Amino acid sequence: MVKFRNVEIVSLCLIILLPQCSAPVEKQVKWPDKIQVILDNTTVLKYDIGKRLPLYLWPAIDPGVLSDEKAEQLIKEMDKRGIGIVCSWSMDDTSKVLSQCLPIARAQKKLGQRVNIDATDLLNSFFNGDESTAHIDANDKPFFDSSFGDHKMGCPFTLDSRKDEIRKRVEKFVRRYRNEGLSVNFIFTDWEIDGPLEVNRAYEASKKCERCSKYLGKDFTFQEFQKTMREMRAYLQSYSYSEPVLSQFPDALVGNYAVYPNDGYRYWYDYFEYYVAGQPCREEQHARYRKWYNDFPLTGFTFAMPVVYPWSGIYKWYDFDNSDYRWFYNMLLNAGNAGKSTPQTIPVISFVHWHTIFEGSGADSTVKQMSKECYRELLWHMLLRGTDAFFLWCMENENPEEVRLLHEVYAEAQKYGKFLDDGIPITFDLPCKPATVISGLALGDSVLVRRTDFDQNRDTVQILAGTKLLSVGYAPGSCKVISLK
Repeated sequence: MVKFRNVEIVSLCLIILLPQCSAPVEKQVKWPDKIQVILDNTTVLKYDIGKRLPLYLWPAIDPGVLSDEKAEQLIKEMDKRGIGIVCSWSMDDTSKVLSQCLPIARAQKKLGQRVNIDATDLLNSFFNGDESTAHIDANDKPFFDSSFGDHKMGCPFTLDSRKDEIRKRVEKFVRRYRNEGLSVNFIFTDWEIDGPLEVNRAYEASKKCERCSKYLGKDFTFQEFQKTMREMRAYLQSYSYSEPVLSQFPDALVGNYAVYPNDGYRYWYDYFEYYVAGQPCREEQHARYRKWYNDFPLTGFTFAMPVVYPWSGIYKWYDFDNSDYRWFYNMLLNAGNAGKSTPQTIPVISFVHWHTIFEGSGADSTVKQMSKECYRELLWHMLLRGTDAFFLWCMENENPEEVRLLHEVYAEAQKYGKFLDDGIPITFDLPCKPATVISGLALGDSVLVRRTDFDQNRDTVQILAGTKLLSVGYAPGSCKVISLK
């Protein structure tokens, strides 16, 4: 009798609960882990992004081979979050590559989204290790520049023989997309340690190369060398990459990692780079900002791609007691360099990262991690100083935090879409010690401003916006729209 009553009670509970479960349950889709991480750490946008660029994320590259139906479902899910899926072109297994890329591209076209491509593998490598690309010493013996680690960097004056092979790779994929009735709307490469470069000991190697001396003269200076290397590098990128893309898709956004208009200096060093005594630079505290050549106009690129990373070396360049300002100062200096130097008609898509990047021997316990709050403020100020979109690079284990932090700012920023679309930065000034930092976008009779304080100041601060003096009050963690009337 007791068991019978228990059965009755259970049955009654099921009957009571049944109406709550009557709606059909949507089948849970199994996505690759890196895609699921994105879905788990982002939210559906509250504000429409309009025609603004999506957020690009490293884990959103190459989601795997999907059916047309599943590809469309993925693009819809990502579009809700403002995230662009990217697919990679590669010569390794063309049929397999296309089986991944084409369903995604078809879905993106159908849903009115940008078709996004990573073409890095197609450009690798001009310096392919072949002895024919080596430098030639006074004894007619070939040699490579060893200052780039395992990469066999040779004589830049041999690379004319490589440009057509690289171009044909790009043309092959461009033609296939054109023949499929598809487009290419955004295409980037992460082309770094290859081709003509002047950094590290490249200048010394070319000084010892008979072929380099033939073309450059016996007594060429570093600045002459840098100018020539950057012009040659730009030509190779233009001929082999941007030209074949833009010839078929003239409205495509085409660019490469770390190539962007600049003010004549570079405020950071990549992981494979180091300063060599005698190279021209501007010093500030312990930092050496290298004299740089503005090769962007020669590349044919249609968007700028600065790199705004917390390289560990930055931390010890400055003596600020406020450790967050060590990161913020350099990284916004770098981002502002691209923002102020790039024409308004050219988008700035900045590579970003939060976790400290330790170059060389590894982690250093004396380097303090930038706070999440500081990183958020940095991202906001970048948007108000000319950055149009972000591209996150990170390690796989960093995906959850990196994606979440960046998406939070990106999602909230869409609230100010009109300013992001058409606003003009009001300042690129940056205090050379921890203090109040203000950035803003002017649009018509209004200015969108953000104020971040790295000292104890809480008083109202005035800043010039065009011909008007703005009073900006203390408002931590928020943006304000101020009227110019």
